[in-house]
Amino acid sequence: MARKLVALSLFWRTFFLLALLLTGGVFAWTQTFRALEFEPRAVQAAQQIASLVSLSRAALRATDGINRIALVKNISRDESVRLVPREPKDKWVPYEVDRFSRAIGQELRTNLGAGTLVASAVNGAQGLWVGFDIDADPYWMLADPKRLGTMANSTLLLWGSIAVLGTLLGSVAIARLINQPLRDLSFAASRIREGEFDSHLDETTLTSEIRQVNMGFNRMARELAKVEQDRAVMLAGISHDLRTPLARLRLETEMSVNDEEAKRFMAQDIAQLDAIIDKFMDYARPGETKLMAVDLGNVVEREMAAFRDPMQIRITSRVGQEERVIADETEIGRVLQNLFENARRYGRTTDTGIAVVQVSSAHIGPWIILSVRDQGPGVDPEKLAHLATPFFRGDAARTAATGAGLGLAIVDKAVQRMGGSFDIANALEGGLVVHIRLKKVT
Repeated sequence: MARKLVALSLFWRTFFLLALLLTGGVFAWTQTFRALEFEPRAVQAAQQIASLVSLSRAALRATDGINRIALVKNISRDESVRLVPREPKDKWVPYEVDRFSRAIGQELRTNLGAGTLVASAVNGAQGLWVGFDIDADPYWMLADPKRLGTMANSTLLLWGSIAVLGTLLGSVAIARLINQPLRDLSFAASRIREGEFDSHLDETTLTSEIRQVNMGFNRMARELAKVEQDRAVMLAGISHDLRTPLARLRLETEMSVNDEEAKRFMAQDIAQLDAIIDKFMDYARPGETKLMAVDLGNVVEREMAAFRDPMQIRITSRVGQEERVIADETEIGRVLQNLFENARRYGRTTDTGIAVVQVSSAHIGPWIILSVRDQGPGVDPEKLAHLATPFFRGDAARTAATGAGLGLAIVDKAVQRMGGSFDIANALEGGLVVHIRLKKVT
């Protein structure tokens, strides 16, 4: 399988693209300034230094040895330069290391001669050192670095850094401004998913596309609220209209049928119809959840007690009494009821015909994983992903079952309402196992 790429939120994607664009613009501006403004000035300063060297060399040549020392002192004091004799043992570092410094060195050699030396340090002293000869005497001249704009170079770096920082801050502000309507839309969509249809997205925003999307979403939310209200009324009417004749049918059967076995079968069929109606109502109800700290072990023990027939199902629990989760106690009870009923119907062992169920829990980070496993025949792996689909049954044997095919669908819906998730798999030791992930109390 191809490795999944790192997922970025829309905010960070927008931020990185804007930052890359604006940083590239700052870099291009810096290089343009360097090529058109900074480097020509530095080369011009190199010409001035070459002129100063030429004047100093001409003056020293015209001066005898006695007055030459005084002239060197005057030049150092008035022109902010330093003249020292060049010794064979001097250690110097070449100045030309990049395109900028090579341009300066080339300009100095062009004006002073091919034998001119340009160094960035002599005997450990940093600066712009120019080596030249006066007759047969070699000299070093240390020019003022400010003449080449070294301070301008650091200033350029400072302003470039400020520009990059401003670019990053501006990218954050722009990305936040761009993504705010989408964040509001995502939040409203999540509320719709949780059954809250009261959407009030801003329909007066100046951006026409966002305004139209918000108006459409608000209309959709109102239509969904109306559909949900109509559905609740319809279900309540169906439940009432079906249960009333079922109750009369049960009464008439018990009073008019003399065959006890036929009476028992008819009563079972009526009870099955009543149970199917209950399943439909459980699945279709809006189900407002109230999340709070719930003692998971106590809820498991309570729901186990409702399945007391050892000839049909036997349940053991390894869930500790200290296990506490953030959930709705009624919803957890409904989840366990459906899982135990599902195991009782479909998870019986082939040898004894009894469903053996184990309930356990485990901690993974901030979650508690509640596992419910039976020792039945399991399910075809190709059909596992469809078990939570309403009205789906996992095999041919389940087609003849008496359930409504909604048990695991109800579990899925209830767990989602509590902010958790659940997974269905065939256990390695055999049977079907359901893992429910719920937020634990910290």
